Amino acid sequence: MRTDTVAPGAQLRQHEGELPITGVSGRRAIRLAVVALVAAAVLLAWTIRMHGHNPAPVRGGLLALAAVLLAGGVLILRGLTPVAPGEAVVVQLFGGYLGTLREPGLRWVNPLTTRQRISVKIRSYETPLSKVNDEDGNPVEIAVVALWQVADTARAVFAVQDVTEFVATQVEIAARQTAMSYPYDDHGTGKACLRGSTAEISAILSADIAERVTPAGVRLIDTRITRLSYAPEIAHAMLRRQQAEAVVAARLRIVEGAVGMVEGALTKLAADGVVDFDEERKAAMVSNMLVVLCSDQATQPVVNTGTIYQ
Repeated sequence: MRTDTVAPGAQLRQHEGELPITGVSGRRAIRLAVVALVAAAVLLAWTIRMHGHNPAPVRGGLLALAAVLLAGGVLILRGLTPVAPGEAVVVQLFGGYLGTLREPGLRWVNPLTTRQRISVKIRSYETPLSKVNDEDGNPVEIAVVALWQVADTARAVFAVQDVTEFVATQVEIAARQTAMSYPYDDHGTGKACLRGSTAEISAILSADIAERVTPAGVRLIDTRITRLSYAPEIAHAMLRRQQAEAVVAARLRIVEGAVGMVEGALTKLAADGVVDFDEERKAAMVSNMLVVLCSDQATQPVVNTGTIYQ
């Protein structure tokens, strides 16, 4: 009874990838095994009952036939292989790779084969929080999560010792290498950085991990950075630096806005002929307006009862 649809001599070596096989329907094998076992039991019972009426050669032949049927039934039952949804069964015969059962249900294969089950469900792995130095030498903490699935069961079984452990190791290595290749912050340079270019960094990280796990027959589905921060020993100093940069940027924006407002006010007053400013009056008005617009504190008005020059 053939166990697959592959022609003799067409088995693939382990590094050539997965070879799908279908096996034989398990229901047919069960019916055949039941027939063999029942026939063996009937022959054995009939031989015992007719012990005194049959010559020794006949009894010996009947017992041998019953033993053969019994052994055949047991072997048929031993070849039954259930395949659950979300898993595959890698079949080997005398150390050689025969193929992989992927179709869910009860299948039958050669009872002399060894069968190894492997999950083909989508799995996730989240790395522990790792401390590395970024491109600028600052210690940062990073953790990533990767979604992956076994796509080639032959490579997953034969190419690596443990595919789950292999994927975990490669994801951690790729996360460290990526964090070391980019700065945590671009500091206004516009270059790719870990904090500000999350989508770009995730794409680069995914490409690196996919290349690393492909030899093991693994397909990478997605990768995301789940945690990213400065290490605790420099986090406070970096926070003060970010706050200072934010204050400087805010002050620059305020000054730019104030200058624009003063310029607009002077232009409007001159165009409407409200006040005729000389250079000294313009300088005084500009100074006063900039103080009012750029100050952090509420300004108090001062009423001048004389002239602008007194």
